[in-house]
Amino acid sequence: MPLAPPPGVAVPTVLVTGAARRLGREIALALAAAGWRVAVHYRSSLDDATKTVADCNELTMGAAAFYANLDDEMAVRGLLPTVVQTMGHVDAVVNSASTFEHDTNVSFSFAAMEKHMRSNAGAAIVLAQALHTHRAQRQQDAGPGSQAAAALRLGAVVNLLDQKLWNQNPDFFSYTLSKAALEAANTMLALALSPLVRVVGVAPGLTLTSHLLSDAKFEALHKLSPLGRSSTAQDVASTVLFALQNQSITGTTLLVDGGQHLMRFERDFSLM
Repeated sequence: MPLAPPPGVAVPTVLVTGAARRLGREIALALAAAGWRVAVHYRSSLDDATKTVADCNELTMGAAAFYANLDDEMAVRGLLPTVVQTMGHVDAVVNSASTFEHDTNVSFSFAAMEKHMRSNAGAAIVLAQALHTHRAQRQQDAGPGSQAAAALRLGAVVNLLDQKLWNQNPDFFSYTLSKAALEAANTMLALALSPLVRVVGVAPGLTLTSHLLSDAKFEALHKLSPLGRSSTAQDVASTVLFALQNQSITGTTLLVDGGQHLMRFERDFSLM
């Protein structure tokens, strides 16, 4: 059973989007194991979110699930205040949820681009804004120059990107555009939200398989890197934890891909 924190010590709290399944779940569990209370965001996977919450609570008590459709701006704007209302405070946001649908320059449409931009870039930016507003209010409530204000850790936003941005191919056109927009936003947000909130990108390589790949094909593609292996879910989760803990990192991206961004792939992994 997890131990309660000492009296007067606030347990750090993180909102992880898309935390019900896959990589978001692994990140949530790693942060819970490191002592973070986790707000588990989900959209359609309530049963999976409930399990993630239960598993997080085995590690650090206080996890809870929160529904929001990240395509809906008003829903996104209400998400972090809802988490604050339930959990008391939020110290960090990890934007892991992602729309990933195939299109090319031939099948590209405004609708496809907007769908990816809303959930992959717009939602992440709005949540970063909301965290900054919340952190500023906490500092104001603590009193400028007070010991309580000085004790507040910097807020942090970690945006999950993709090695694909440094190794581009024409597949998943709208998805790639949305991640490129988010990578640019990292720099702008790091400047705009300092000194209260840090903003860091984490860019995995091929990490988890999907219905598009057989197990054998995934294993072969996973080895295509200078190091002979790409990222594992644990690699990515530990990097997110490092980004949250290191108070000197902002406005940059950590590539966690075994060096896959150094290679040239003519097609997306799923189409190779």
